[in-house]
Amino acid sequence: MENFCCDRPNPVLQFIYLMMIGGIYYFISKTCFNYIPGYYLSGVHRYTSLLAVGVGVLLFLFTSFSDPGTVKAENVSQYISAYPYDNVIYSEKECSTCKIPKPARSKHCSICDRCVARFDHHCGWMNNCIGERNTRYFMAFLLWHFLICIYGTVAIGLVLAGQLKELRVVYILTVYYGIENSFRSLVPHIVQWLLASYNTQILMMVFLAIVSLLLAGFFGYHANLCLTNTTTNETFKWQDYISWQKKLNEARASAAALKAGISGMRIEGEPPKSKWRSIFRKSTTENVQVTKNNIYDKGFFHNLLEIIFPLSMRSSFLQTKSKSG
Repeated sequence: MENFCCDRPNPVLQFIYLMMIGGIYYFISKTCFNYIPGYYLSGVHRYTSLLAVGVGVLLFLFTSFSDPGTVKAENVSQYISAYPYDNVIYSEKECSTCKIPKPARSKHCSICDRCVARFDHHCGWMNNCIGERNTRYFMAFLLWHFLICIYGTVAIGLVLAGQLKELRVVYILTVYYGIENSFRSLVPHIVQWLLASYNTQILMMVFLAIVSLLLAGFFGYHANLCLTNTTTNETFKWQDYISWQKKLNEARASAAALKAGISGMRIEGEPPKSKWRSIFRKSTTENVQVTKNNIYDKGFFHNLLEIIFPLSMRSSFLQTKSKSG
């Protein structure tokens, strides 16, 4: 079971996504479309909501079935030219599985069993790797689904607000039940009425709001990576490299401090130093800093263009391929 779910491609999460998006749209249409058109929403939202879901599914299919940038013997030399080695987190080596040179920023995906250029991660929901050629579809998928959730949350909120207006709930509470016409007095009664009459709609609205926040965070994280021309895979590589460099530099600084201390003890006639000064003196290892030098970061504009127009789809890449051929 673990081998089927985690160690090889399988469409389980793809089916779950399609069932989720279809189920959510079905529940919203059954519970909210009866009130559209309403006081605040026109009838066009019956169709725009379906169009929005359709575009979302289309982006899902693009991301799932597009080539993420498979590195093959036919194009490996072009990818090596497009992505030079930085000799820090990437150095010239051969893929032990594919038996071809491994371009910088690429990785062999053990699940898909292929090398992927500018590898970001393997997405189980897409049943596909996210790499150089389909990162743009993946980012569009995240952004669009965030907007769909915001759209659904606001639309359901407007449906509920329209029902309050059409049924004259505030008027009934103040005139017939003698509730004071103030925000503090009316809110508890309105909330109680909404929960009793439209609990399904409120549940869907809260659910979409929570999902939109999760998608916003996930999209923001990947947008920051794209705009700094870094991948998820490279983030972990840099963390490992910086951690190793810090430990190495701290070891060197400690060795230098120990050597200086021993030399100082050998100097005769030197007045004794204060014991407290030596205790509170700042350690030389605290000044150790390691900087990240990302040679692939070409600035905001060029980084964005590299996502929208991948290097392997540009004429310069194709010309390099024709020359090498």
